[in-house]
Amino acid sequence: MEKATTEKAVPVLAEQGHTWHSPFVFLAIASIVMSMTFAGWMAMLNNFVIEQAAFTGAEIGMLQSLREIPGFLAFTAIFVLLVFTEQVFALISLCLLSIGVAVTGLFPSIYGLYATTVLMSIGFHYYETLNTSLSLQWFKKDEAAAKLGQLMSIKSAASLTCYALIWLGFSVFSASYQVMYLFFGLSGLLLTLWLAFVMPKFTMEHPQHKKIILRKRYSLYLSLIHI
Repeated sequence: MEKATTEKAVPVLAEQGHTWHSPFVFLAIASIVMSMTFAGWMAMLNNFVIEQAAFTGAEIGMLQSLREIPGFLAFTAIFVLLVFTEQVFALISLCLLSIGVAVTGLFPSIYGLYATTVLMSIGFHYYETLNTSLSLQWFKKDEAAAKLGQLMSIKSAASLTCYALIWLGFSVFSASYQVMYLFFGLSGLLLTLWLAFVMPKFTMEHPQHKKIILRKRYSLYLSLIHI
């Protein structure tokens, strides 16, 4: 009897030791990276561009316009997926987002900020596109709603933590914009590299279509989002 009990306990312990090697943990950490870097970039942006780059309303408007261009081009992700898997592409997108945020403070000029904003935005919009796709492919139908809600909570908590760290950095440690942008960007990059080297490649029960599907009944919606 003792032998049988011991034999049964081994696989259970092994399974528990690898519970963090899961799609949910992958998406949770990826959500922290996305929320932390983007919230940090956005929260400091207006003060930074005015104080460090002498932006006026015209330059800020142009910067925000450039930030939205990658959003219109997010459909091009379907072509990149012909080369990379969605999981790898998501990691590349997070790297672009983190690097764009990290170097923002190092280029306090009009064209420097335009360039770093576009780089950051490419990573952000591509990741947001892939995040939804990966969630729906990795989660089972009966658990998808609950886990998507948990991921939303994690995003909100990461953003609030980011705002607290910004207050702490400027109020207590008198940090510069350059240091704060580097902190959030490099933190996101390190977490992304950890995901790349530690997390396994997850299989998909229902792989995503790697082609553009246009339907007539969606024509009004597609027209409105590109106006």
